Amino acid sequence: MKLDRFLAKQSSMGRTAAHRLIAARRIRVDGVICTNNQEEVGRFTRIELDEEVLQQSQRVLYLMLHKPVGILSATTDPVHPTVIDLLDDPDKHTLHIAGRLDRNTSGLVLLTNDGRWSKRVTEPLELVPKVYLVETAEDIVPEAVSAFAAGFYFHTEDLTTLPAALEILAPRRARLTLHEGRYHQVKRMFHRVQNRVTALHRESIGGLHLPADLLPGQWRELTPQQVALF
Repeated sequence: MKLDRFLAKQSSMGRTAAHRLIAARRIRVDGVICTNNQEEVGRFTRIELDEEVLQQSQRVLYLMLHKPVGILSATTDPVHPTVIDLLDDPDKHTLHIAGRLDRNTSGLVLLTNDGRWSKRVTEPLELVPKVYLVETAEDIVPEAVSAFAAGFYFHTEDLTTLPAALEILAPRRARLTLHEGRYHQVKRMFHRVQNRVTALHRESIGGLHLPADLLPGQWRELTPQQVALF
């Protein structure tokens, strides 16, 4: 929202009066005098008129969590424990998930209350790579590498998956890099090469890797440098 619109809406003073306050240098945005009518403000912005606080900034959160198998990627559920249940933070109720994992998939999950940031993480056009470790029921055939690179047509969605990089690490173990997140995509892709996924673990999203010392069920806040990766 633009600053002039916020002021006009908050106090019902109208845009003209808002512009006068801004021009008179009576408005502070995050502690700094602002003279730009079109300054973008949001719920994480502190806005003051003289000594009066018109809006206190909300606390912005960016978290990474090592999701264990059996935990739902959801904010609430009447039956099963969710990733939110694993958190010990007073503002956890404000969070949403930036990139879900199936209940039986483990690994890196990102949570935030910043919708613009999470959109950059999950927006398909951003082509953010997600890397998974995959274990399978049968040996992975060498031809699977080229098949994953070519993509698979999913008739339900009427689309062909983007090229995916499959690296075979052992007869029944591989590392897979995707740039999208279709419904049960990894399992469906392996089904196309006559195989079944028995374990799935997300190692990284973009340039953000799951730390080796972050154990299943543990979480921590992202550093500013990590937030800036997206």
